[in-house]
Amino acid sequence: MKIIKMLSEMINDEIDDAKKYAKLAVKYKEENPVLAQIFYGMSTDEYRHGAVVLHEKVSDIIKQYRKDHGEPPEAMLAVYNYLHEKHIEKANEAKMYQEQYKNE
Repeated sequence: MKIIKMLSEMINDEIDDAKKYAKLAVKYKEENPVLAQIFYGMSTDEYRHGAVVLHEKVSDIIKQYRKDHGEPPEAMLAVYNYLHEKHIEKANEAKMYQEQYKNE
């Protein structure tokens, strides 16, 4: 489904941004704490958008497909599962930097 592909790409972008901002928060924590806090807030917002909100929407689309058409095609699920695993890995990297910022 094209919509799942589009949303998956958006999830990827949001998680990349979450990681980028979290790394900046860590980098500037000592030098410029106000800026670091802004970056940290941006990171958590991006994470929430990508890893939570958009992922929930993809899950809803798949649930609706099951309701309307039965089990999705195996190829579609394989692609979704592959992308989902990649998103989890990337999200964990972003969360690692967020935790590093909070715990320093």
